[in-house]
Amino acid sequence: MKVVIVGAGPAGLVTCKTLLEASSTELPFDPIVLEQDDDVGGAFRTRWYEDANLVSSKQLTAFSDFRFSSSDLDHLPLEQYVDYLRAYSKNFRIEERIQFNSRVVNIRRAPEGGHFISYVRKRTDGSGQWQDSPTVIHATYVAICTGLLTMPAVPDIPGIENILNNTTPESENAGIKPAIFHSEDYKSRSQLAGRKLLILGSGETAMDLAYGAAQVGAKEVVLCSRSGFLSFPKYLNDFEILGFQFKSNNPIPTDCLSTNFTDTAYVHPWIAASRIRWFISDFVLKWASWFLTGTQAGVNQWVGELEPKRRSRAYAFPNKSPKAMPYINRPYRNPPKTLDYFSRYIDPPEDMPPNTNFGVELAPFPSHVLPSGRVVFPVSKRKDAIRIARKDVRPDTVIYATGFKQEFNFFDPESKYTSLGERDIRDITKTGDESVGFIGFLRPGYGAIPPVVEMQAFFWISLLKGQVEKPLPPPHYHLLLEKSARIKNGIDYSTYVGTLAKDIGAAPGLWELWREYGSRVLICYCFGAAFTPFFRLVGPFRSEHAPEIIKTELWETITRRGILGNLLMSIPVLLYGTLNATAYLAERLGRTIGAL
Repeated sequence: MKVVIVGAGPAGLVTCKTLLEASSTELPFDPIVLEQDDDVGGAFRTRWYEDANLVSSKQLTAFSDFRFSSSDLDHLPLEQYVDYLRAYSKNFRIEERIQFNSRVVNIRRAPEGGHFISYVRKRTDGSGQWQDSPTVIHATYVAICTGLLTMPAVPDIPGIENILNNTTPESENAGIKPAIFHSEDYKSRSQLAGRKLLILGSGETAMDLAYGAAQVGAKEVVLCSRSGFLSFPKYLNDFEILGFQFKSNNPIPTDCLSTNFTDTAYVHPWIAASRIRWFISDFVLKWASWFLTGTQAGVNQWVGELEPKRRSRAYAFPNKSPKAMPYINRPYRNPPKTLDYFSRYIDPPEDMPPNTNFGVELAPFPSHVLPSGRVVFPVSKRKDAIRIARKDVRPDTVIYATGFKQEFNFFDPESKYTSLGERDIRDITKTGDESVGFIGFLRPGYGAIPPVVEMQAFFWISLLKGQVEKPLPPPHYHLLLEKSARIKNGIDYSTYVGTLAKDIGAAPGLWELWREYGSRVLICYCFGAAFTPFFRLVGPFRSEHAPEIIKTELWETITRRGILGNLLMSIPVLLYGTLNATAYLAERLGRTIGAL
């Protein structure tokens, strides 16, 4: 059975590998990967820029049976992650299944069933042009794995072109030419040096741009945010409590702090539907942030705050690239004086000359640009709006750090293929059209995309093999985003992967875990985050490597919290466990009363 996979990023590679391993005499999967570039990696390779690192930890990001070395950094440089994907492809012989320089131009339904996939190859004459005559493959199944970062999203700002028409003698003497470009074209910090920058967006790439600009001597940086952001660091480590400094040489990444037990596999439907777990963890995090940094807007975040109801795991995507925050906070930071007697947050080093008072200005998204090149911002009561209104902002460079959108121009309109919004089976495929799977089009609020796509591949293939019991329980993993939100595909990471694990029978019982694998694996499973090796202990994708990975790498990860850290993590475990037990007892009591 031919399976065509479009794209050789993490989603395409893990889908191909899983299909090869799941192939049987009944369903002899024969996957082929079509990749338009000349290498694996997808956006992790093509969207690379200087000093870019993963914002998710290696412990969470690694595929379940191909782990990183203990000597690797917790947050890998993008180049190293692409090398990891190359090694993964070679180790599992996926590279033999990939056709590089092959761009899919049309997918249509075949009259006899299945799909016709037309693709063109890149010419071999070095011109970079594509061949005119397509090659056509008939496939039983199609997996779309082109990823989230495909087409740059460029919002319209009236008059933005006026930036290009206004230069100053100072900039001309410095050889600065006005420029407007999307962040996908940013590769080197040299593109920022000596410039007056207007960065549109306040996501992680925008923060990296602002920080990089500060490091290379940009003259001015204005960072524009539509409605604010939620800053949360990769580590929560440098602070003092009652004079005792908490600074570890081996801190644990913040995305490894959550607990798998009762946060994923053992949640009563009533508790899941209420999302009370999310709001409890939000309450704890907000007050911990206030105690350690003096503000609840975000960890050490004094401006750019979201409206109060959106400062939540249920509503927002945390920004995990906070290195620019000291420069943004400078005019606004004002912690309660009395709090300094109890706790103090220690900013990371700024890596700038000690007498430099460089700051990154925060501003609302501009409404328009005047013919003179001056940027006009909307009037509002936001702190940054009041401050920026007093400034004359005339940038020579505009960078759109406004994200990406997904387009599927290769789908034949007459075949009426499923759109992303029509996927009703775990946001992967559509009822009645299960032969087409969309792998990798969800964005976790706090987590990593590679483990999500691995679990999606497990689920889709289990669905094709008839191993998923229906009807499926209602989904309770979507973030509670506004209808007007630009990003509508947000999920809670641990809830989503835990849901898929239950669907395919890969969520083990506690007694089963202890009896077969012992106490160390059981403790790791309960106190660790939703690491994918946990979902390879039982079920259709059981792996002989999973127990050893858990007993070594993941045990080391959770013990890095220390005794105090794990005692603190036991509080939500006990609380959630109590809530779940109460819900199950109430349900049983209701059934008993109803039977009388």
